[in-house]
Amino acid sequence: MKNYLLAGAIGTLAGAAVVTQFAGPLIAQETGKNASIYEQLDLFGNVFERVRSDYVEQVDDKELIEAAINGMLTSLDPHSSFLSAKDYEDMQTQTRGSFGGLGIEVGQEDGLVKVISPIDDTPAAEAGVKAGDFITHVNGESLMGMSLDEAVEKMRGPVGSEIKITILREGEQEPFDLTIVRDTIKLTVVKTRVEGHAVVLRVSTFNDETMDTLKSEMTKAIKDAGGMDKITGFVLDLRNNPGGLLNQAIEVSDAFLDKGEIVSTRGRKPEESERWNARMGDLAEGKPMVVLINGGSASASEIVTGALQDHRRAIVVGTKSFGKGSVQTVMPVTADSAIRLTTARYYTPSGRSIQSLGIQPDIIVQQPTPKPADETDEPKTESKFLNSEADLRGALNNDSITEEERKQIEEEAKQVEATAKLRDEDYQLAYAVDILKGLSAVSFHADAVPASAKPAVTGENAADEGAVNQ
Repeated sequence: MKNYLLAGAIGTLAGAAVVTQFAGPLIAQETGKNASIYEQLDLFGNVFERVRSDYVEQVDDKELIEAAINGMLTSLDPHSSFLSAKDYEDMQTQTRGSFGGLGIEVGQEDGLVKVISPIDDTPAAEAGVKAGDFITHVNGESLMGMSLDEAVEKMRGPVGSEIKITILREGEQEPFDLTIVRDTIKLTVVKTRVEGHAVVLRVSTFNDETMDTLKSEMTKAIKDAGGMDKITGFVLDLRNNPGGLLNQAIEVSDAFLDKGEIVSTRGRKPEESERWNARMGDLAEGKPMVVLINGGSASASEIVTGALQDHRRAIVVGTKSFGKGSVQTVMPVTADSAIRLTTARYYTPSGRSIQSLGIQPDIIVQQPTPKPADETDEPKTESKFLNSEADLRGALNNDSITEEERKQIEEEAKQVEATAKLRDEDYQLAYAVDILKGLSAVSFHADAVPASAKPAVTGENAADEGAVNQ
């Protein structure tokens, strides 16, 4: 008994000695010069039987095999994994737009769970979770050393139940706790609003509903703005959009392009490469566009951003995107389980891969840190001081304009003031709206961009061919 206790106290070093002593024949088998795939499978079978018979507790055979499969896949990259029956069902539910949880997209970095992005109007977003946050503990239990699947399982629970997560955030001196109540997450994939004469298209994810919802919401917003003639342009807000379905990203890109390549994917074999090209028809009718991105914009949202940026169809504003430039294919392996396997990298129309690099905005605009509640810019007096000719006592009136013209000037002034107030609420969005107003002042139109300013077409007859179906 003392030997076992001492070995446990010594830790890794003693553990290595024990493994060498008892597993010697297995290691010899593994390192044989001419070990075949069948010998390696025998090795797996031997280890499996050894665990079944000698592990300190009885293990479930099915769970053991699933864990082994998942270990193989997660060793490849952070996005490949095994989907058990429950995980497979959850994934299918999420692509349809409704599921239970906190409302965050997470990944893993250096053994820590990292928030890729919070989802709009969900418990996590309302509690203040931000892209780039690290979740270190759940209900006081450390997530260090857990696989991503294990950590996610800790965060799952019944709708209406409470969970406390510990957040490590850049710029904060100490970790802090957030208490969140789990809820049914109903994704609002597209929301629209009109700011001044700009239509804002907020796309939060790319699921089965995204393109159809974008069309209907865009039509409604254009009508609310008084028609296309009244619109200065469109803001496509992809901030904190973690991505989703490739075909939806292609359709959204195609919605604002008339021709040219949208994206290409390149797999392990040359014959597995694919390209998708735009078809005629621009829902925005050539009006100026600004795309908003940040560190929470990943995958499918980067495909859309890269396509519109490379074709000079939109000005990209915000901060660098997440940098997920790989494509995962979900492959059913049994009637109720599947694997998610990275099968290709994707490339923007100019042939650039953004894997691990992200997309750099054309104009970097940081979102200012909100001021503390006790700080305010409100004036300390209601008294008015002279700041224009009109404030001078006895100033001449302007009688050269009609009452209708005066009302128009006043209305335009109100719109400018509204945009100025928007800066306090969302500085990046206000910046985008101002850009569209500036472009409309010089009568910018997408058709005016010369071909020499756009990327070379990389696919054979890419500008003429219709889109390739996935």
